[in-house]
Amino acid sequence: MGRRGKKKGRPVSGWVVLDKPVGMGSTEAVSKIKWLFQAEKAGHAGTLDPLASGMLPIALGEATKTVPYVQDGAKIYRFTVAWGQERSTDDLEGPVTKEANQRPSEADVRVLLPKYTGVIMQTPPQFSAIKIAGERAYDLAREGETVDIPPREIEIGRLDIIEHKPDQTIFEVECGKGTYVRSLARDMGRDLGCFGHISELRRVEVEPFTPEDFVTIAELEAARFGAQGHDKPDPEADAADAVEMPIDFGAIDGLLVDTSAALDCLPRIAISDDAATKIRLGNPVIIRGRDAPVEAEEACATARGKLVAIGAIEQGMFKPKRVFAG
Repeated sequence: MGRRGKKKGRPVSGWVVLDKPVGMGSTEAVSKIKWLFQAEKAGHAGTLDPLASGMLPIALGEATKTVPYVQDGAKIYRFTVAWGQERSTDDLEGPVTKEANQRPSEADVRVLLPKYTGVIMQTPPQFSAIKIAGERAYDLAREGETVDIPPREIEIGRLDIIEHKPDQTIFEVECGKGTYVRSLARDMGRDLGCFGHISELRRVEVEPFTPEDFVTIAELEAARFGAQGHDKPDPEADAADAVEMPIDFGAIDGLLVDTSAALDCLPRIAISDDAATKIRLGNPVIIRGRDAPVEAEEACATARGKLVAIGAIEQGMFKPKRVFAG
C-alpha cells in the first residue's frame, strides 16, 4: 500500500492586513499567520524590518497570485530620524560609524525636502536584501564586506515634517516601490552635515489597503482560540497535523480582506457563471454590456462578486492570463 500523503493545510484565500509589531521579522509574521489560519500557502507583499512596525499585507491561498499588484502600490511611512549619529545599518540595530555635534534647525531640514521629492536616485543600505553577484547585501555586510550597491531610481510623492525637536525629526513619506526609508535618513543626515539614522519606523499604508483594514496578532488569536486564548496548540506543531482538529475557523476567516481588493487598480468586469466556467478552463469569452471596455492590457473578471481571473481585453473579448479557484 502506498503511504497516505499529509494534508498541507486549508485552501483558505484572502489578505491579512497585519499590524506587525516591533521585533517580529516579516518571514516570522508570515509563518505565524499561516499557522493561525492553517493555510496551504502564504506570502507577504513587501518586507518590513524587524525594528519597524505597521502594515504588512500577507496573502493566503489564491491571494498570493495578486501579490505583485500590492508590491507595486504606493506606501506611506511615519518615521523618526535621530540626528548626530550614522549607524552601519542606518537604524538602531547597528553600531555607530560616524558622529557629529551639530544639530539641524527645522528650517534647515525643510530646505532639504524638495531634493528628496519626485523621481530621485537612491543607494540602498549596505544591510538590505539587494542581490550582489548572487548574494544578499546584508549577508555580505554581516561578514564585514563593504559592497558597491548602484543607485536606483525611486519616486517620492511627498515628504512632510510632522514634528521637529533638537535631536530628532518626525517625517511622513509617501513613496513608490523600492524606496528605502533608512537611506533617506542616512542621506539627509549627510546633506545636513550632522548624520542621522532611523530611530522609529512605522508603515501606515500599502496601497490599496488602509489603516481600517489593520488586524493585530492578538485579534487573530482571539478569533482563532477564543477571547481567553486557552487550549492553544503548540505553534511549532505541523499544520498538517493540526488541521485534523475539529476547529471552527469562521471567526478568524471573517477577518480576511477579499482577494479581489488587491486589484482595485485594474478595470473590473462582471461576467455570468457560464462565462466564469469557460474562463477557468482557459478559454476567452465575449464581453457583453454597454459599459464594457473594448481594449485593456489588464483587467479582472468577477462572477457574483468573486474574482475569476486576471486577463487582457482585446477586441471585446476577455482572454484569461491567471485564473482563480471558485
